[in-house]
Amino acid sequence: MRAGGPRQLSLPLGPAEERGFASYVPGPNAEAVALLRALARGEATAPVIHLWGPPGVGKTHLLHALCAETTRDAGLPCAYLPLDQHELSPRALEGLEQLGLVCLDALEAVAGEPLWEEALFHLCNRLREAGVPLVSAARAAPAGLGLALPDLRSRLAWGQVLHLRPLGDGDLERLLREAARRRGLQLGEEAACFLLRRCPREPARLLALLEQLERLALAEGRRLTVPFLVRVWQGALEAAETLQGQEGGA
Repeated sequence: MRAGGPRQLSLPLGPAEERGFASYVPGPNAEAVALLRALARGEATAPVIHLWGPPGVGKTHLLHALCAETTRDAGLPCAYLPLDQHELSPRALEGLEQLGLVCLDALEAVAGEPLWEEALFHLCNRLREAGVPLVSAARAAPAGLGLALPDLRSRLAWGQVLHLRPLGDGDLERLLREAARRRGLQLGEEAACFLLRRCPREPARLLALLEQLERLALAEGRRLTVPFLVRVWQGALEAAETLQGQEGGA
């Protein structure tokens, strides 16, 4: 990298940690957000809600927001279980009917596993009997998850099945600019469009990028202008090319 140039921007970028309804731009998913917020306030009675959609649409974000708001506003204890965590076993589902809300993420990770499916089936029954809402999330609707247990598919479809869709460019621009504003940064329309043309259109990665840019801008005493972003981007590309050259010559 040239002397005096911007500090290196590492790519690819990890997920951001902004997890609340306020930082989620609904876009085409306004119906799902409204239902989850009503559930958190105790104004919705859906026994089961299943969110599905491709990576990057904010399924995990919404589950985290739902748990946080339910605990804060309704004072109810919640459970959030990411089922793609290998250290979890079906025993983790025991006793959850004693809580006020249960959220299960990455349901596709245990589809087709008999012990997990049986445990999930019994959990659905216990939650329904106790009147505890269940909110699950996966990359597919219940019918497309590859579940071997037909009764489990029917339990997951008891309530509302909501398809989450990716944000369009206008909503992604709003996401970036509002996130910058919350951080006390000014990100103009032109600068936001510059980032959208060069980054994967996934909210988590865009927010992680903004976090890195904030650190670089503060370190250099700069604002997030297009010239600054161009310099940072060029520095990252040069660093990547240098690394590729070193690996190729090894």
